[in-house]
Amino acid sequence: MASQQKTIAIAGAGSIGCYVGGCLALAGRKVEFLGRGRIVEALRRDGLRISDLDGRDRRIAASALAVTDDPAAALHDADIIIVTVKSGATGEMAAMIAAHARPNAIVLSLQNGVDNADRLRGELPARRVLAGMVPFNIVQSPEETPFRVHRASDGKVKIEDAVPGLAALLDVEGLEVETHADIRAVLWSKLLMNLNNALAALSDLPLATELADRRWRLILAGQIEEALAAMKATGIEPARITALPPSLLPQVLRLPNWLFGLLARRMLAIDPEARSSMWDDLQRGRSTEVDELQGAILRLARQARTPAPTIERIVALVRRAETEKRGSPGLRPEDVSGGPRSA
Repeated sequence: MASQQKTIAIAGAGSIGCYVGGCLALAGRKVEFLGRGRIVEALRRDGLRISDLDGRDRRIAASALAVTDDPAAALHDADIIIVTVKSGATGEMAAMIAAHARPNAIVLSLQNGVDNADRLRGELPARRVLAGMVPFNIVQSPEETPFRVHRASDGKVKIEDAVPGLAALLDVEGLEVETHADIRAVLWSKLLMNLNNALAALSDLPLATELADRRWRLILAGQIEEALAAMKATGIEPARITALPPSLLPQVLRLPNWLFGLLARRMLAIDPEARSSMWDDLQRGRSTEVDELQGAILRLARQARTPAPTIERIVALVRRAETEKRGSPGLRPEDVSGGPRSA
């Protein structure tokens, strides 16, 4: 895995796919982007702009990008296939890989949720499939020319420690990658924080604004407590991937705003305009990943027979917003918690 000229296919040229693939291409890696619709058209026409919270702002000309909507063209010669599609498209992407990719291609899932790598393994039983976790938020600006993706928070991508040299190949400027011995524990830990995606989507607020409001943090703390109870009952121990152990997250989230701001600076180190991907899905009238995030906890809670009323209510609210197709409903904390409305 030492050669930097191995072909890397980005199987899902969305926000994460364009950022990861863009950083790799800028570092001289050979990258093929597989996507569809407006993003593929934008990349072909105007190229790609990659920016981040650290101040980098880089561009790749359209002529320097290999972009296609043909899975056979993108996957046929790939040594590494990085799957970045939404969870609902995992089965479809697995079928494309089975039909068009080489048998020895390495498949790496950089998707939300805890089950996507397992789904890929189930559909691709003879192939090497690895799990990974992306800790940061990516904001896309489709109205800008060229199409821009912006890393709006920090963190290192973690991947399963199974292929020597793979992390070193992917670890480039703007994209720090490292291995982890227990990637499933990492995924469960990331899921805890991803429970906030739905709150940002329902509130119609940027992530930094929503997290700075203790009323929203109280709801997030309640979700995390329900998740931790289900995990404990089923023997799942989430990994420590931030300065705080997962067990302390509810207490810290419940702190007064001034104290939370002091103790959780890294959590609040988010671009002021950053939004959750679930918010973007609602705005575009698409299905969200709520079933892979809150839904994963509900399934675990039912198995463990532990209560999860907060998470159940949030799933119902997201489902209603999906059905109504009016974008974010712009709810207040009281609308979500079911508590008394403030003046």
